[in-house]
Amino acid sequence: MSDDPAQPRESLRDRLTDGLYGLGWSAVKKLPEPVARTLFRTIADQVWKRRGKSVLRLESNLARVVPGASPARLAELSKAGMRSYMRYWMESFRLPTWSPARIKASIDVTDAHRLTDGLDAGRGVILALPHLANWDLAGAWVTTDLKVPFTTVAERLKPETLYDRFVAYREGLGMEVLPHSGGAAFGTLARRLRAGGLVCLVADRDLSASGVEVTFFGDTARMPAGPALLAQQTGALLLPVTLSYGDTPVMKARIHPPVEEPESGDRTERTSSMTQALADAFAVGIADHPEDWHMLQRLWLADLEPREDRT
Repeated sequence: MSDDPAQPRESLRDRLTDGLYGLGWSAVKKLPEPVARTLFRTIADQVWKRRGKSVLRLESNLARVVPGASPARLAELSKAGMRSYMRYWMESFRLPTWSPARIKASIDVTDAHRLTDGLDAGRGVILALPHLANWDLAGAWVTTDLKVPFTTVAERLKPETLYDRFVAYREGLGMEVLPHSGGAAFGTLARRLRAGGLVCLVADRDLSASGVEVTFFGDTARMPAGPALLAQQTGALLLPVTLSYGDTPVMKARIHPPVEEPESGDRTERTSSMTQALADAFAVGIADHPEDWHMLQRLWLADLEPREDRT
């Protein structure tokens, strides 16, 4: 046994976390939908009222997205943001029980031809998304309505059993899921793309600390280089995608024009230019629907790095 008193507490917390998610997937899908919606909206409002770290971080991030917003406006946006975030979880817990017809009816996709034309041409396609609305629902639409399998990457979570739950959940929706850590994901993604396949990546937050610096809502943030590097190495089409809930039960999706590889510059410069183009497309979707951006973590470098004026 370990002599570290923190280890039992951490193990208990991990088991509790895993158990709560397990309860969500087993119980929430059995509730009548109006009951589930009311329950998760109530949870969102209670979490928002507590003004915990996640809510305060969300408001801080939204302050950059909506410059000049009053404290009252930011509070209004963060409350709507928590409701949007909890809607994502409510839908995710219920999504495995949805029929293909229900999935199709729950999403309205603009410019889907950009995706289908690329796939029909035998060219690999990369869809890059920010943490907007419900990216799992968008993925389920691809696998059920378009009947196109795709490969994605998932961050390793603690405890390992929770990560396994997420992998099983997404694989049940028709996705191939690779772990973010371990170094083998990039090669597998490249092989899928060279074979004319589809890769979907959530790409507005760098998990490696070695991403590309971009200008995002007027300040410097770091985003993953993977989508741009994969496009360069495989010739795949790189398409930004943004999502929003709005005020209807139907989620909106927009497939933006492709990010082209620059004709000049070295690999680093081309990667920087393409990642900035992704960031610009993401910013359009986030600015249109800031309440649907589920960014409850630090993102901008000024928030990550210590400043000289801080004590």
